[in-house]
Amino acid sequence: MNLGLLALFAFTPILLAAVLLVALRMPAKRAMPIVFIASGIIAYFVWHVSLSHIAASIIQGLFITFNILYIIFGAILLLNTLKHSGGITAIRAGFSKISEDRRVQVIIIAWLFGSFIEGASGFGTPAAIAAPLMVALGFPAMAAVMIGMMIQSTAVTFGAVGTPILVGVKGGLESPELIAQLAASGLAFSEYLRLIAAEAAIFHGIVGTLMPLLMVIMLTRFFGKNKSWTEGLSIAPFAIFGGLAFTIPYALTGVFLGPEFPSLLGALIGLAIVTFAAHKKFLIPKDTWDFPPAKEWSADWLGSIEIKLDSLTAKSMSISRAWAPYVVVAILLVLTRLPQLPLGSILSSVNIQWQNVFGTPINAASQPLYLPGTVLVAAVLITYYLHRMNIRELSAAVSDSAKILLGAGFVLLFTVPMVRIYINSGFNLSGLESMPITMAKWVAATVGNVWPFFAPFIGALGAFIAGSNTVSNLMFSLFQHSVAKQLMISGSLTVALQAVGAAAGNMIAIHNVVAASATVGLLGKEGSILSKTILPTIYYIVCVGLLGLAAIYLFQIELI
Repeated sequence: MNLGLLALFAFTPILLAAVLLVALRMPAKRAMPIVFIASGIIAYFVWHVSLSHIAASIIQGLFITFNILYIIFGAILLLNTLKHSGGITAIRAGFSKISEDRRVQVIIIAWLFGSFIEGASGFGTPAAIAAPLMVALGFPAMAAVMIGMMIQSTAVTFGAVGTPILVGVKGGLESPELIAQLAASGLAFSEYLRLIAAEAAIFHGIVGTLMPLLMVIMLTRFFGKNKSWTEGLSIAPFAIFGGLAFTIPYALTGVFLGPEFPSLLGALIGLAIVTFAAHKKFLIPKDTWDFPPAKEWSADWLGSIEIKLDSLTAKSMSISRAWAPYVVVAILLVLTRLPQLPLGSILSSVNIQWQNVFGTPINAASQPLYLPGTVLVAAVLITYYLHRMNIRELSAAVSDSAKILLGAGFVLLFTVPMVRIYINSGFNLSGLESMPITMAKWVAATVGNVWPFFAPFIGALGAFIAGSNTVSNLMFSLFQHSVAKQLMISGSLTVALQAVGAAAGNMIAIHNVVAASATVGLLGKEGSILSKTILPTIYYIVCVGLLGLAAIYLFQIELI
């Protein structure tokens, strides 16, 4: 069988997912089981992977699924705990007093606060929180969702305390062949993962700096009385300042601390700096921009849910106490992730593992206490006492979180094992290389040395299909690395381009658009939102692709 036909078979599950999810609009809970079965059939009949290896891959995938779900549960539980304690209400109300200029509100509420929520929670929660907040402050629903989706960009690669890297790239890239190659070069897999995270943070830091300016000019162009780009450009100095206040600590944190921290700490530092600057009117133009009167708004701008800040107020709480749980998360993450401290090694010593599953070379493992989920659950327990909650409020938070977990869990039970079957298909009786490597060989032979430009497009495609940066990285990281090796260019940098592109793809991920639209009663208008958010998505992946080409061929970066 020739290489092109094999590559087509390997690509079939991905193509099938695209057709079912995008063309046929089939829910992921129905589509992914079909894709999972198709992957198993192709692995068995075309690659001649034994049933024991397929079963072992499924077990390995279920271990990874547990890790993902535990992090999701912790992130959503903390968010719901703050909702029931009154913490989110206090944070929302505090934002309403910063500035009357809608452009300033977008930079602080969407770009900075939204990025912080992404760093702490991930999984589409920033848009779900920021969109209703902006509507409550007087934004049209359509504008709120558009801006809410644009939050899903720079911060996403390190969202949910690094899940797209720690679970997505790690789970997608970790293979016996690569680990052996790294060992031969004297590099541990964990160090390689840190390298990828650092490179992704630098790419994001460069391209992401202009995202708040893009948010503002799209706001004034599509929702202003004058439909003007220049009304957004007039606040460019403050917008770029707001971008740098986040991306500089973000990039430095990604390089020196690791993938758990960039979005979390970058946004927290940026939020403090920019909020103070806004109070002092630093770089803010004298004119104050606002929407036209509500009676002049187009019917397409309006949602079916009316949201007011006073209706969100449950009980009085100071801003500092409301923010304290997120500060606790940041402190606990630092204490457990710094290699100079013993706490991380103590937590990671609890290792649940299954070596040589069903007699195969495939291993499955989890370090539950070291996962960010444990930090988030610990923060919830501290919040319970800090916010003086009662057991009924905490129970309601657990119940709300469990419902969300069940929905995500069912899809991941099929998605992650499917990815592991893909990756482990190199263990076969046919002598063929794994499916991702087979596709990589065909791509390398067809596209050639311009691949770094296209790498972020593949990441964005995966996020668009799956609605998740993490799942995109699970599906394509080994594929991207394999293409890089075929072309003899930096594998770590190519995987970093994949991770950055997958983050940008979240701006057009249908799942996220639907979820954000639902919070403001805008369901049914997803096409109008996508027609707008495709613009910043194209900006992001084109710029990152060009940076990738420059890094490899102009600056001749030759990392592993």
